[in-house]
Amino acid sequence: MASAKEIQDRIRGIKDTRKITRAMYMISSIKMQKARQKLADTEPYFFALQDQISSILYHFPEIDSRYFENGTNRNPNGKKAIVVMSSDKGMAGAYNHNIMKAAEDYVKDFEPGSYEFYCIGELGRQYLKFRGFPIADFEFTATNPSVHRARVIMEILVNKYHDGELSEIDVIYTRSVNSMKSVIEYHPLLPLRPHEFIKNDASEDAQYKSLTRDMNYSVEGDQDAVSNLYSGDFFIWPNPHHVLHQLVYNYVAGYIYGTLVEATASEENARMSAMKSATDNAEKMLAELSTQYNRVRQAAITQEITEIAAGAQALKRAKKKAVR
Repeated sequence: MASAKEIQDRIRGIKDTRKITRAMYMISSIKMQKARQKLADTEPYFFALQDQISSILYHFPEIDSRYFENGTNRNPNGKKAIVVMSSDKGMAGAYNHNIMKAAEDYVKDFEPGSYEFYCIGELGRQYLKFRGFPIADFEFTATNPSVHRARVIMEILVNKYHDGELSEIDVIYTRSVNSMKSVIEYHPLLPLRPHEFIKNDASEDAQYKSLTRDMNYSVEGDQDAVSNLYSGDFFIWPNPHHVLHQLVYNYVAGYIYGTLVEATASEENARMSAMKSATDNAEKMLAELSTQYNRVRQAAITQEITEIAAGAQALKRAKKKAVR
């Protein structure tokens, strides 16, 4: 059994570790809240971009763009880019392990040389590089996401897609569902699926028409005003193709920013869980060590009392012998 001093040293060390894990839990909590707030502040703008793309595609179905899967001038023979978002540091439980496992499973059926990983986050980059996967010269951190960083990433990826080096761009990241659950998301970023945008816009069209019909809505002087809103008779300057091109750039940047923020929130959420588990384990270890220390201390006290009593008895016997 360990001595009382050794147990005290262990208790002191565990208490110091508990202070660190508690502090890291609080820091991760604050960072996660900030990430959520960032996403909430920027979502309306990027949702509006998505609505504008939907409107253009809905009213100009004949438009041809390489950024959509039905475009005639896109290169289908380029490499597939897989953007993987991990973290720059550890102590986040199974967060990085799960995202790396998902990335490996995603490409297991791909032909060698047909894809390339674009890693955001140092741990993911080092892991995939060590395992021998093709890694692009693409180094970005996952900490403190910003719109500027998202636009820089967007320009690199979209320019390669525009030049035909890439045929597809997919994103793998972790989305935080709630404080207890996170899921791995696989999302095809480019080319865009026009039917998804048109479906959303058509649904809003039907809902709006149904609403105005139920309200018996009319415009004074023009009984057909409501139906003309959806006739497609409006003007886009300089042309729909140019406007759609700019909207796609902003939409891709917005989606990348959203995934960066989601991944950061998931990472901090995983770190909070890991630090809470570490703190709880430290509490259990302290309770066990305190019990063990008390036993050792009690045994030492009992031993001292026994030795004192034995000494007193010996002195008493010696005194009796001297009297005789």
